Amino acid sequence: MIEKAQLLLEEYYGFTSFRTGQKEAIESVLQKQNTLAVMPTGGGKSLCYQIPGMTLEGTAIIISPLISLMKDQVDALTSYGIPATYINSSLSFEEQRDRIAGLRQGRYKFVYAAPERFESSSFLSTIKQIKLSLIAFDEAHCISQWGHDFRPSYRSIVQTLDQIPSLPVVMGLTATATQEVIQDIKQLIHVEDHSVINTGFARDNLSFRIIKGRDKRDFIVEYLGQRASEAGIIYTATRKDADHLQNFLEKRGYSAGKYHAGMSEQQRKQVQSDFVQDEITTIVATNAFGMGIDKSNVRYVIHYSMPMNIESYYQEAGRAGRDGEPGDCVLLYSGQDIHLQRFLIDQSMMEEDKKRDEFRKLQSMVNYCHTHMCLQQYILDYFADPNIHDPCEKCSNCLHEGEEKDMTREAQMVLSCVKRMGERFGAGLTAKVLKGSSDQKVKQFKFHNLSTYGILSHYTEKNLTQFINFLISEGLLTPGQGRYPTLQLTERSVSVLKAERPVTMLVETTTSEADVNYDVEKFEELRSLRKSIADEAGLPPYVIFSDATLKELTIYIPKDRDEMLRIKGIGEQKFSQYGQAFLEILTGWAENAVERPPLPTQPGLTKKEPRKPIDGASHEESFKLWREQNLSIEEIAEQRNMSEQTIENHLFRCMREGADIDWNEWFSDDQEEAILMAHSQLDEKKLRPLKDNLPEGYSYRTIKAVLVKHGYMK
Repeated sequence: MIEKAQLLLEEYYGFTSFRTGQKEAIESVLQKQNTLAVMPTGGGKSLCYQIPGMTLEGTAIIISPLISLMKDQVDALTSYGIPATYINSSLSFEEQRDRIAGLRQGRYKFVYAAPERFESSSFLSTIKQIKLSLIAFDEAHCISQWGHDFRPSYRSIVQTLDQIPSLPVVMGLTATATQEVIQDIKQLIHVEDHSVINTGFARDNLSFRIIKGRDKRDFIVEYLGQRASEAGIIYTATRKDADHLQNFLEKRGYSAGKYHAGMSEQQRKQVQSDFVQDEITTIVATNAFGMGIDKSNVRYVIHYSMPMNIESYYQEAGRAGRDGEPGDCVLLYSGQDIHLQRFLIDQSMMEEDKKRDEFRKLQSMVNYCHTHMCLQQYILDYFADPNIHDPCEKCSNCLHEGEEKDMTREAQMVLSCVKRMGERFGAGLTAKVLKGSSDQKVKQFKFHNLSTYGILSHYTEKNLTQFINFLISEGLLTPGQGRYPTLQLTERSVSVLKAERPVTMLVETTTSEADVNYDVEKFEELRSLRKSIADEAGLPPYVIFSDATLKELTIYIPKDRDEMLRIKGIGEQKFSQYGQAFLEILTGWAENAVERPPLPTQPGLTKKEPRKPIDGASHEESFKLWREQNLSIEEIAEQRNMSEQTIENHLFRCMREGADIDWNEWFSDDQEEAILMAHSQLDEKKLRPLKDNLPEGYSYRTIKAVLVKHGYMK
């Protein structure tokens, strides 16, 4: 059956090999074993049930709490010519009745159903009578009481399934699950250990940044100004913030919509449709928006406020770059965010033990905002990712972007001023005093007589307010917990006033420029064509072809059908529906091109990193070049058009598989002994702390080679 699955992958999806974990999950389902797939957002979870659903006889029922996801997934399947539908509360009674009748008649290969459908006697009675291929729980963390988005109604379906005679294979899929949640899901849907496919949570195409001490609106205006045509989501903590920020952006001419639970269902539907159809580029929303939305070309996600926990943050940030292209994840941090989230937890109807758990998760989120370690690594450690990862080298902590300034003297002046003002006023008035403003309030409280009045007059009030926000984020000031923030000193601020603790401030850049290796003008022309085809077909543009596919078309400029089928993401089905319209443009470009780069030899090969063949021979080819031609890792990477880390991983894989090598080429006896000794002393067997415990000069490559030799790296 896996051979048939492979053919479906090529014909419908335009790829010749599965992504990490997909093949294992599909094989497990095809062998009728209940399966849990834990993969990052954008890791291709949908294929793990779609391909088995197309392979097996009967109808696949996909249970999802996400109405928006259902429509997106059905649109994608129908664009491939696969009969699919959804049944949820967005449909009229007549529409629901017609689709249930179609389900009974076997018209659909896939039916997406909301959890409440299992409370409907007509729906339940229908699925008891028909041949089912599989049942899948999407967003499976929602069935776990330990999940960050636990839904009791979703969990109750597990017991309802026992009523179905000849129950087919059941699978769960999720992108964000702690070990506690994974164990809970396994028990609920009866998954054996060997049928848990956990590929880890890393998203190598995402860049994470934390911005502190900047005016949030100013940052967003500057940021959006540099990304005018790119799609993005800005998450706010409250409806009020969403309303005000969207209105603020709209008045400045930005194409921005808003989405929150306070809007009517029709309003929410319309703005979501506008976003998916590329009518607007930016959505300002609360967390009511986006869970499971399948728009693949979201290029950035900005959090206007700190979320309540890492699970929510990573799921929301993970909506950037689902197509594998670069995505930017920015968190605008303010110390006041902590108080808001504490208030929301405090005012909730949760049991006390659940509140304690939420406060613990909140502290992990606060720690993320203050950590100096790689931000990607911090997140992966939180989820107990099963793989070892080097620092990402592109988050704000790794890059240390911007200019670092010693602001100890300025911090002492601010703290001293707050103390002299009686610790009873906010950042705005404090900035006025430091600036030396003649504002009426300054005179009213006689602050113009303070020794700190005008002491920082060479700064603007805006700069001073930003700096005060930075001091709050560093825990040197607290805004208090009242309705109106009033600055107060903290225990940490005493050591600054005594000159025992320095204060350095990193002035971050607004955005990091991504390398562009495609023709931007050609891409925009193809994107315009895609939009017109999508509008005519009533489909989201990214369902026609992804941004990644359009970019490859501008790089390789295929001139006919055969060449176009060698582009990633274009299979027979997609070409037959949409390919000819694109070829009319592409053939003209090909004829006028002075030179075209060699086309990939198979579908799924990109210019930057060739996709590995299914039989895994790619790592053996790298090893052959290293062993037989005596090429260095750097030379192999250049020759094969791959990253050095990929080639390094290829060689280590061959070593793990028993390749005969001379370990002295990789490390000395002394290095081996030192690495093993340091490794034995670590509680957490991770690369970063291991490297930190070794003398300078020990590279990650040397460390990994020793670990591979002794079986510590799988």
